[in-house]
Amino acid sequence: MNAPADAAHRPPVLLTRPVHEAGAWLAALLAHGWPAESLPLLAIAPPRDSATLEALATWRRDWLDCDAVMFVSGAAVAHFLSGAIWPAAGEDLRPQLWAPGPGTAQRLASSLQAAGWQGRIQAPAADAGQFDSEALWAVVAAQVRPGWRILWVRGAGDDRAAPSPGAWAGQGRDWLMRQCQQAGAQVEACVAYERGAPAWTPAQQARAQAAQADGSLWLFSSSQGVAQLARLVPGADWSRARAVATHPRIAAAARAAGFGHVVEARPAPPDVTRALESVSRLP
Repeated sequence: MNAPADAAHRPPVLLTRPVHEAGAWLAALLAHGWPAESLPLLAIAPPRDSATLEALATWRRDWLDCDAVMFVSGAAVAHFLSGAIWPAAGEDLRPQLWAPGPGTAQRLASSLQAAGWQGRIQAPAADAGQFDSEALWAVVAAQVRPGWRILWVRGAGDDRAAPSPGAWAGQGRDWLMRQCQQAGAQVEACVAYERGAPAWTPAQQARAQAAQADGSLWLFSSSQGVAQLARLVPGADWSRARAVATHPRIAAAARAAGFGHVVEARPAPPDVTRALESVSRLP
């Protein structure tokens, strides 16, 4: 793909996804002519709590007994399935595998292929208005039955203890869990990784400080990442900063953090690049 002729005049884009998720997005943005650079707002690591690790080991053994397994992110896929017990040769993979968006669905497909299995991946359509819990429910609602056992594979933040099966974070996931329970399903949680603040270098710290008013465009993909920015750059004034957020809830978090201009986009490269074009023209 040829970069647009005006690429040299475009402001830099700060990609805030965790390091392990940034590569494909950096390549896509560069291919569309955007001078993107990685400035992660979240770090992903295995759980450290012994009780959480014990529960994770149990679920990695027993997940095949569930009717559906919901993976909240690509990190959930990677950290759970890397140690999961797979069916014996010739057995069917029983549970449906749920993904809220195409990135997570692709990670599931790659993991299944590597293990040599076919699975029933349920995810919003590529042309869905948004990729989130609400869009996923529209796909799976008719299939959930009373007595179903659904496992939620998620992460824990560094600012709270590993949650019990009844503890949930995120408005969209709360809502989806309630829909499953109201349909008669039993929902249980498994923490497969931790999300926390990244260890920034002095150069990254200086880069974020300068981005308050140097015209850089922020690309936010997580409300928790926006919250971490406030901790990483305390007292910052974002009133002149511009951002693209990949979900309305993330956009709301960015506005609450003080960002002067925030544009929403689906988390797909064509949508994000159009939003970047739009926000780059704002004063």
